[in-house]
Amino acid sequence: MRNFRLERRQVLALATTGVATAIAGCSEPRRTSQVEGDSSHEIDRENLAEGSAFTDVYDAVIESVTQVRAFGVEDPITDQEGQGQGSGFLYDESHVVTNDHVVDGAEEVDLQYITGDWTSTRLVGTDRFSDLAVLEVDHVPEEATPLSLTTDRPVVGQQVLAVGNPFGLEGSMSEGIVSGVDRTIQAPGQNFSFPNVVQTDAAVNPGNSGGPLVDLEGNVIGVVHAGGGENIGFAISAALTDRVVPALLEDGAFEHSYLGIELASVDRTIAEENDLEEATGIIVAGVESGGPADGVLEGAQDSVVRGGEPIPIGGDVIYEMNGQPIPDRHALSTFLALETTPGEVIELRLWRESEEVVEELELGARPE
Repeated sequence: MRNFRLERRQVLALATTGVATAIAGCSEPRRTSQVEGDSSHEIDRENLAEGSAFTDVYDAVIESVTQVRAFGVEDPITDQEGQGQGSGFLYDESHVVTNDHVVDGAEEVDLQYITGDWTSTRLVGTDRFSDLAVLEVDHVPEEATPLSLTTDRPVVGQQVLAVGNPFGLEGSMSEGIVSGVDRTIQAPGQNFSFPNVVQTDAAVNPGNSGGPLVDLEGNVIGVVHAGGGENIGFAISAALTDRVVPALLEDGAFEHSYLGIELASVDRTIAEENDLEEATGIIVAGVESGGPADGVLEGAQDSVVRGGEPIPIGGDVIYEMNGQPIPDRHALSTFLALETTPGEVIELRLWRESEEVVEELELGARPE
């Protein structure tokens, strides 16, 4: 699925959530790699203040959160090799989940636990379309236990905690709420978006990337991906993580469903220009030649300029897939990401030339 590149502010806002996001990883001078070992220090738990419920959650998860050091990463500004830094968390007894962008291009990746233990790793698999990566670790401290992914859908207003290593400050935690759900955010410098993203106002800074966003039960509701500033952060949802990570463990890769269309959410202006009764659904602005939708869906035949902005005219308007409403591109992205697999045949209900039409379409795999 590709975005219809209309120069309309509203379409752009839907495509990017209206925020210029910044990847929450950082680089620093390269250092000599260290390997695993026993705890180099113990956490002093004597004479502690009373704390709060957040303290209890922190104590329950912090030993399972790691600092990630990626060596040999090329600095895009200087073109010299350096060291990337981020966060991760223990997924099972021998694997850590982090972001793809934290380890992308690294020659070597080491982890450090809050206990002080270091470990070397091997890259098991990555998926840039969900910004997730899995590392196999050589050493796990006795105190560290895998964190569970929540099975509950997050809700706006839910309290959450971001745990990680912002600016290399190990073992940091910030508190906030879920500010939004089902976001679709543009991948920096790419022509694809991340679906089903959780938005939070918990402070997320460079170095938090790959760390867990947890609820007050200590369950992971998302993998921190980026911060947009002004109290806006984003995390890849637990639901998407739960689909992608098992595939990375088994196959080293994950195949995403692909339609092969250019699209835009139907707003009031698009509805008026296409004589639609409601401003809902997505309009097919174009169909990729040879793609899954070629010969099944019809793209816009024309466009008009309204307020100095182009509006697609005459394309199919999809409003339902497999019986599920598709009111906008966010719903489409979430449906494809969480409920479908390449090769699956889905049923589409759409408007075509003022008539309801039902089509079947076999989904493809998103090309690199």
